[in-house]
Amino acid sequence: MKRMIQIKGEYITLGQFLKLANVIQTGGMAKWFLQEHEVLVNSEREQRRGRKLRDGDIVEVKEIGTFIVKN
Repeated sequence: MKRMIQIKGEYITLGQFLKLANVIQTGGMAKWFLQEHEVLVNSEREQRRGRKLRDGDIVEVKEIGTFIVKN
């Protein structure tokens, strides 16, 4: 099941997005989380917490879920 996550503005960073989607509790956890867990952005492995996500991007977090960025 895919969940829509509403963002404000043109883009959001992957680190901020993970916090907004309640995958992590603080922004400081993003770097560690991306190193320890498989996160796919548009079906490609991503480990940069600063990766810009825009409307329509799909974020898959293994064992947690799939999220769609909605502007």
